[in-house]
Amino acid sequence: MSLLTEPRLDPRMNTAPADFDPARGFPAGFWEFFLPLHERFTPRQQALLAKRAHALAQSHQGKLPAYLPPSAATTTDWQIEVPEWAHDQRNQMTGPSDDAELVVKMLNSGAPGVMIDLEDSMANFWPNLMTGYKNTLAALRGELNYFDKKRNSEVKIRDSKTVLMTRARGLHISQAGLVKNGVVSASLLDVAYIVHQIGPQTLKHPLVFYIPKSESAEEALWWNDLFNELETLKGMARGSIRCFALVESHPLAFQMEEFLYNLREHILGLNLGRWDYMASLVHFNLANPAWVLPDRNTIPHDVAFFQNLRTLMPEICHKHGAMAIGGMTALYPSRTDAELNARALAVLEKDKKNEADCLMDGAWTGHPDQNEIAVKQFPAPNQMKKRPQSANAQPDLRPEPKGVGKKTLAGTRAAVRTVIRYRNGVLNGRGASLLDGYMEDLATDRIYRLMIAQRIKHRQQVEIVDDPGKRVEHTPGFVSSLFDEELERILRELPSEAKESERETFPRARRISEDMIRAGEFDPV
Repeated sequence: MSLLTEPRLDPRMNTAPADFDPARGFPAGFWEFFLPLHERFTPRQQALLAKRAHALAQSHQGKLPAYLPPSAATTTDWQIEVPEWAHDQRNQMTGPSDDAELVVKMLNSGAPGVMIDLEDSMANFWPNLMTGYKNTLAALRGELNYFDKKRNSEVKIRDSKTVLMTRARGLHISQAGLVKNGVVSASLLDVAYIVHQIGPQTLKHPLVFYIPKSESAEEALWWNDLFNELETLKGMARGSIRCFALVESHPLAFQMEEFLYNLREHILGLNLGRWDYMASLVHFNLANPAWVLPDRNTIPHDVAFFQNLRTLMPEICHKHGAMAIGGMTALYPSRTDAELNARALAVLEKDKKNEADCLMDGAWTGHPDQNEIAVKQFPAPNQMKKRPQSANAQPDLRPEPKGVGKKTLAGTRAAVRTVIRYRNGVLNGRGASLLDGYMEDLATDRIYRLMIAQRIKHRQQVEIVDDPGKRVEHTPGFVSSLFDEELERILRELPSEAKESERETFPRARRISEDMIRAGEFDPV
C-alpha cells in the first residue's frame, strides 16, 4: 500500500485522536481564542501553499527562482533594532521539545541561545506535540526539570541569560482532527498556543519564535500579521513578539532582504539552514542532470552553492542591523569513541571558523560538548557592524557542483540505509536519530531521498560507480533491490537487546521511504 493511501502515516499531517474535543481538551479559553485566528489565517496559509506548488512546477519547466525587481525593501534605508539581550548569539543550541532532559541540558550548557524545536527534530505526532507544548511552556517559565538516574537527583534549569526560542512547525504542515472536514495551520496552532498560555510577567525577555521552511517574502507578511494580531489580543506592545527566520529554501535565498523588510518590527535575524537548503536547491533543479548530488559526506562545507549564500546573508542582514546565524554541523561528538569525538570537534571548529570568517554572528549546534568550540570561533558577541568586502549584491546562488565529491554505489547504499533507519525512528516517535556518527533529522533524510531520486531519474546521463570503478545504472528495480538488501542488513545487525517494536517497524519504514521517493514526495516532511 502506498504512503499516499495511508492517511495515518502521511507526514504532512498531524492528526488529533478521534475522541479529542478541542473545546474541552485544550486549556480553558484557548479554543475560543484560536477559532477566529484560524478563520483568518488558515485560508491564507493554504493559498500560500498553492503558490509554492506553482513556483516549484515552474522551476521544473525551466523558470527558476531569481532575484526580485527593486522595491522599497532593497532601495530605501531602514533598520532593525536588535535588543541588547539578544546581542550575543554566537551559538544557538537546538533540540526536540519533547525531550525534557535534552532541553534542560541545553539550557544549562552555557550556550547564548537555545531553540526548543516543535518541528524537524520532533516526530510530528499528537502525543509528541502535546509533550512538546508542555515542556516548552515549562522551559519558558524556568520550571522544566528531569530526573537524573545516574545521580539519583532532580536537575532543574539554572538561572542564566540564555535567549530561549521556540521553533514552530512550518507553513507546509497542517493540523487535522480539530475542525470538522478541514485542517488548521500547524504554524498558527503552535504559536497561538504558546502565546495564549504564557504570561509576559513570567519571561526574562520577550517571546522569540523561529520561523522555518519559508519560501517567499510574501510569507513573511503572514507571520507579521499573526504576530501583530496576537500582540493586540494579549494587550502587548507592537514588537513584543520577536523571531528569527531560517533560510531553508532556494526561492527564499533570492528574497532575503524583502523577507526581513516585511518582518522588520519583529525579526532579529536570519539563519542559513543549510541541509534543508541543499535539499530545496536540488528539488528546484530536479530536472537538471548537472545537479545530481555527489555522495553527501563528500561535499565540502565550503562548496560554492553554500559559500555564495553564506557570504550574501551577512551582507543583507548587517546592512539593516539584523543578525546572521550559520547552520548545523551534522557530525556529532561522542563521549565513548575518542577518535570520532576528536574528528567531530575538528570538523566543527573548521566549519564554524568558516562561518565566522564570512561574518556570520553565530552558529547552530545540537550537543552541549560543541558549545565552547563554536563560541570561540566568533571573535566578538556579534559582527553586525561588519560588512563583507566587495560584496556582490546579487551573486550566483546556483553554481553547479562540478568537480565536487564522488558519486558511488556505496553512497547510494548509505542513502538508502539512512532513510530506512531515519523513518523507522520517526515511526517509533523520534524526529532525529544519531546514525553512524551523524545526527540525521528530516533535512538530511530529505537530501537522501532526493539524491536517490536524482540517480534514478538521470541514470543515463550521470555515472555512478561501484568500488572497482564500474558504472552501475540506477534503474528503479535496482534501487528497489538496494532497499531490500539494506533492510536485510539492518535487521541482521540489530543488537540482541533491540526492542521488538523496532524490528517490526523497519520493514514498514523501508516501504514508506521507497514509496515517498517513487511518488515524488520531496517536500520537507
